Amino acid sequence: MQLQRSKWKAFSEGLIEWTIRVSGISAVVFVFAIFIFVFWEGKGLLFSDDFSISELLTSEKWDPTHTPPSYGAARIILGTFSVALVAMIITVPFSLGGAVFISEFCGPRLKEILKVVIELLAAIPSVVWGFIGLKITSVYMKELGADAGVSLLNGAIILALMSMPIIVSISEDALNAVPDSYREAAIGLGVTKWQMVYRVLLPGAKNGLLAAVLLGMGRVVGETMAVLMATGNADNNPFSSDAPFLDLLVSVKTMTATIAKEMGDTVNGGDHYQVLFLLGVLLFSITFIVNLTAHLVIHGVKRK
Repeated sequence: MQLQRSKWKAFSEGLIEWTIRVSGISAVVFVFAIFIFVFWEGKGLLFSDDFSISELLTSEKWDPTHTPPSYGAARIILGTFSVALVAMIITVPFSLGGAVFISEFCGPRLKEILKVVIELLAAIPSVVWGFIGLKITSVYMKELGADAGVSLLNGAIILALMSMPIIVSISEDALNAVPDSYREAAIGLGVTKWQMVYRVLLPGAKNGLLAAVLLGMGRVVGETMAVLMATGNADNNPFSSDAPFLDLLVSVKTMTATIAKEMGDTVNGGDHYQVLFLLGVLLFSITFIVNLTAHLVIHGVKRK
């Protein structure tokens, strides 16, 4: 009986270990499978004589249905980056500040209430956020001078609100992971609580805080429905205006919104169909580069 129990225990432990290993490997396999699928659907146009990568990346004329077609996605790429940049500029200070407040300055009861509210914000569907951008925040954009209300700034505000729960939750976990002995030592030296946060907690949790910001960036770049409804989805260049750097009140188009809006109007296997998949390859590549850069930065921070 004891021998059977030992054999069963060894078998069950081996099965669990094998399952965990397969789960880890499958995540990598799925990522590569998705990339191969997206690339395979667009490869016909990629190697066509009528298509140019340089045109896709540098030309500003996007008209795949015209004869002859134009595949310039420069404005779409700039729109994607500009919305993501403005959204992160808005959300990062508020999110990190909210995480510090919840972690260090909240009472237990208020802390639990705020955590529940943040989780509820994360559970709001993206289409609901899109309606908020379309019907509520766009009204204030019109007062600022936006023609239709839906604009780059409008979409960035919605994306900032959508990414905030992720950044706050992960940042709070990173701050809570800092040993209490660090706090006690800092207070013992006579510093104020704000000095303790700035000099001790933030440097001690910088890896987790960086990871939180990058995950929020991933949410911002990959969002589709909300940005489609809130930015106006107009093929404009936000950098080619009278604004000194970026025109926040112009309507822009992003890669995710373009794919979502135009995919239903394409012929399966046609040129328009394939160029949208090439946009997906480009978006996938950008996301991969961002994550790889984050990985290298985090490991560089750990070595220091």
